[in-house]
Amino acid sequence: MPNIKSAIKRVQIAERNRLRNKAYKSAVRTLMKRCFVAVNNYTAEPTPENMVEVNQYMSAAFSKIDKAVKRNVFHRNNGARKKARLSKIVKQAEAAAATAAS
Repeated sequence: MPNIKSAIKRVQIAERNRLRNKAYKSAVRTLMKRCFVAVNNYTAEPTPENMVEVNQYMSAAFSKIDKAVKRNVFHRNNGARKKARLSKIVKQAEAAAATAAS
């Protein structure tokens, strides 16, 4: 445990930032999982309603990822990788639905 006043403050700030970062990371993971589940539902039953749901979850995940990058919770390349992963799986689902429809 630090004895110096400034070191005590740094410990408090580090803990505050750790909790804030943890909240962002958890929210991003949750939104990504919801998007993946929505994509699986769309793949199983390709209806316009399911596609709207996929787009809503993807939009929410993109927004949260961008905010986390802006606040330095994630490195920008990490954020870009997460967004690319989501986009890739959605495009694959759309292509599979288009192939199944024709």
